[in-house]
Amino acid sequence: MRIQERTGAGGNRSAASAQPAMGERLPTPPRERKPALAALAVLLILVGALGATMLVLRAGDRVEVVKVTSDIQAGDSVGDHVVSVLVAEDASIHYVEWKDLPLLRKLKAKSPIYKGTVVVGEMFAEGSALPAGKASVGVSLKEGQYPAGIKPGDTVAVYRVGDTGSGGSRSSGSSGSPNSGSSGTDGTPIVEQAKVDSVRADTDSTISSTNLPVTLIVDKAQAAAVTIAASAGQVALVIVPGN
Repeated sequence: MRIQERTGAGGNRSAASAQPAMGERLPTPPRERKPALAALAVLLILVGALGATMLVLRAGDRVEVVKVTSDIQAGDSVGDHVVSVLVAEDASIHYVEWKDLPLLRKLKAKSPIYKGTVVVGEMFAEGSALPAGKASVGVSLKEGQYPAGIKPGDTVAVYRVGDTGSGGSRSSGSSGSPNSGSSGTDGTPIVEQAKVDSVRADTDSTISSTNLPVTLIVDKAQAAAVTIAASAGQVALVIVPGN
């Protein structure tokens, strides 16, 4: 009787110990691996690295060239009105490289070049590049003989002003060009349309005793009349519509 009771008691203890104790965690199944997501992450890393490499390679193909910082008129040099910029190298475009700037300064613009333009070799040539049949004439103007704000590229009419009694007869006898006879006495201009080639910007036009030097591009046939009037200080400019 006692042996059986002991045996039964032992059996009860064995069954009770097989159950998990309070607070113990049940075993969890192993996590499911997702190889597709891992492959996608690796692919994204490779694409990012490739993009960065391409940017570095494209940056290596850039070249330092010349860009103008102000308007350059026909026949003028770029002077110091330039800055260096980086552009993509292209063998079909004849950029003027920054290292060639000393050579570029010796050349003259064939036509007006506007602020912000990246320079190419075809824009320049040796010597003056005046259009055929044109002449460059310099005039020195006092206050009242030119409009405020006159600048290179403006189209102006050239008038003869002041005492032209003897000057008109001199011009009519010394030049056979049109508009050079009675100009200034009947209100007709010496030149109806002339192009302002340059204006000396360092002149302080607020001082009445200081003249403003202006260079004009006119027809060769009209150059003599403008020169005669300019030498007498009797030239006035008026801005008119034009290209």
